[in-house]
Amino acid sequence: MLRAVLKRLFRLLFGVRVLGDASPMKHRRLLVIANHLSFLDGVLLGLFLPIRPTFVVHTTVLKQPFFRVVLSQVPHLAVDPTNPMAMKKVIALLESGEPVVVFPEGRITVTGSIMKVYDGPAFVAARTGATILPVRLDGPERSYFSRLSGKFRRQLFPRITITLLPTTTIAMPEAPTAKQRRRKAGEAMRRLMQEMVFSSRPSQTLFTAFLEAMAINGRNARLLEDMNQEELSYRDLLKGSLALGRLVAKFTGEGENVGVLLPNVSATVCMIFGMSAMRRVPAMLNYTAGSAGMQYACEAAGVRTIVSSRRFLETAKLAATVQAIRDVQVVYMEDLRARFTVADRLWLVLFALRMPRAAMRRTSPQDPAVVLFTSGSEGKPKGVVLSHDALLANVAQVRAVVDFSPADKFLVALPVFHAFGLTCGAIMPLVTGSRLFLYPSPLHYRVIPEVIYDRGCTVLFGTSTFLGAYARFAHPYDFFRLRYVVSGAEKLNEEVRRAWYEKFGIRIMEGYGATECAPVIAVNTPMAYRSGTVGTLLPGVEHRLQPVEGIGEGGILHVRGPNVMLGYYLHERPGLLQPPASDIGAGWHGTGDIVAIDEDGFLSIRGRVKRFAKIAGEMMSLEVVEKIAQAASPGGHHASVAVADPKRGELLVLFTTDAGLEREAILQAARTLGAPELAVPRRIEHLQELPLLGTGKTDYVSLRRLAEAPA
Repeated sequence: MLRAVLKRLFRLLFGVRVLGDASPMKHRRLLVIANHLSFLDGVLLGLFLPIRPTFVVHTTVLKQPFFRVVLSQVPHLAVDPTNPMAMKKVIALLESGEPVVVFPEGRITVTGSIMKVYDGPAFVAARTGATILPVRLDGPERSYFSRLSGKFRRQLFPRITITLLPTTTIAMPEAPTAKQRRRKAGEAMRRLMQEMVFSSRPSQTLFTAFLEAMAINGRNARLLEDMNQEELSYRDLLKGSLALGRLVAKFTGEGENVGVLLPNVSATVCMIFGMSAMRRVPAMLNYTAGSAGMQYACEAAGVRTIVSSRRFLETAKLAATVQAIRDVQVVYMEDLRARFTVADRLWLVLFALRMPRAAMRRTSPQDPAVVLFTSGSEGKPKGVVLSHDALLANVAQVRAVVDFSPADKFLVALPVFHAFGLTCGAIMPLVTGSRLFLYPSPLHYRVIPEVIYDRGCTVLFGTSTFLGAYARFAHPYDFFRLRYVVSGAEKLNEEVRRAWYEKFGIRIMEGYGATECAPVIAVNTPMAYRSGTVGTLLPGVEHRLQPVEGIGEGGILHVRGPNVMLGYYLHERPGLLQPPASDIGAGWHGTGDIVAIDEDGFLSIRGRVKRFAKIAGEMMSLEVVEKIAQAASPGGHHASVAVADPKRGELLVLFTTDAGLEREAILQAARTLGAPELAVPRRIEHLQELPLLGTGKTDYVSLRRLAEAPA
């Protein structure tokens, strides 16, 4: 009777919804695992699971008088997860046929994300061969029964969802000792919990995800600041997004690709979300690509209109570059204000701001959300079409393994025309409630560390090149608040890794991705970190390795998952979407990178297929050449390309900023590293600085042209 009354009360107060299939609960040995968000979790599972299980609870829970009373109404077992012997009682329960509910994290989360997962429950599952039913709770963390910090907005009665995921098992790992088997089982449980959090994500568009975040965090929550030094709230961003979206809708059609040529400012973010609301697709143009690069991009994606700013073009000295782009209309932000009529203002104030879901155009999560362009580091840029679902899936994948929260503040200097800057820097903070400082250029090496210090930023994304420059100019105390520094887009230089650790005490989390994957594929995290690798694959990412002749270890990485693009726009077939496909099959994306994966799932990048040279019949990685040069001259910057050679097939050319670096020093470094002499370049070119793309990557196209040019 009491259970029925409480169940009705919880449905009334919290609007509890139960999603998923409950039929697997008929298994004899059933282990229910759930994320631990609040003191309500056990009560919710006890009321809404269609079974009467035994709850395994942390001993500290029984210290709370209220929960002692509640637990007295259900079978429970209090254990200390740090005590390995405590799990023997759980094993006995499962083997007797009792269904058991356990929280593998042991304690209630203080971050809102998955915390440390104990090995004990995993070892129990492997030892008994139990059927595991993952249950994802969403909502209790926003109640007053949680342990989140004051940065999180609490609600008296938040909406709560209980999602039952497909059942699975954990096989007993093979390892020489019980300790190692236990550890591997624990890792399997951690990955299972992360998969659970990711796979239960809602299906949304960018704009509806923004509205959902606003509902959770409050319209007045301030979260976005740029160089104008005015912190905007969700309400401010909603107003700007709806206004700009309506203005762009006046001179474009639904589904049209509209060029966006704007810097990292709040108006750019509003433009992206506003176009999403009005079912327009922002094509983010790379303003560092020159007129030819932008012309190729516009032609490939069928862009007829570009939205830009006179002030930005004048400041960045891009006016002549934009004027050289043919067959496009350029609309300036400064002129849009005059187009916003009285009728538009009434629509915004009386209707759209009050009922934004009714004001937006109907859009499917599978529709195109944005067009990004590859760097063109190895040819003409390609248009990469990413759906709403792909972008938000990638955000959910990252959030499943990293505990970003409203307590964080992101410093985003990477341009939003780059996938790394757009997804991780602009979209993720806004749909998770984290604060964000947009900085217009990553090249201001002296200013950015000061901004991070002054604004108390806790998260920084960058490339190895940019992070190395920030480390050189930063005061040792500038980064005292940083929790996460994530490197991507290029290989993390060992000198940069060491400099950050020694000068600031910060461990850089190196990741790996591709524009075609929205972009993150793998990343190191505090719970799964291995130096020299790019981490483990994100939840939901399938992979295959394709062998390459002449390369013994690893193969070409092919991936498939919800974060993979809808397809390419190619310059040769403008406006026609080419769906993803590789040698593995349709729906797969071939990254072109040679990757090795160890027994624990950590990825090591050996190099790109296009960045291997065949010298005297032997395959040689240009990344190895650069690594040898770095060992010979740690203070310099180095890049290697290969050019045709009639005698040896191809010739290695090394470009370096170290004016004193000679072949003998490189040869000595190769011997020290145990590298073959074939990896020592026969031709060395000295430059004051290496050419870079706007994303921070080395511009290998320009270097190859230099190498092929007559002496």
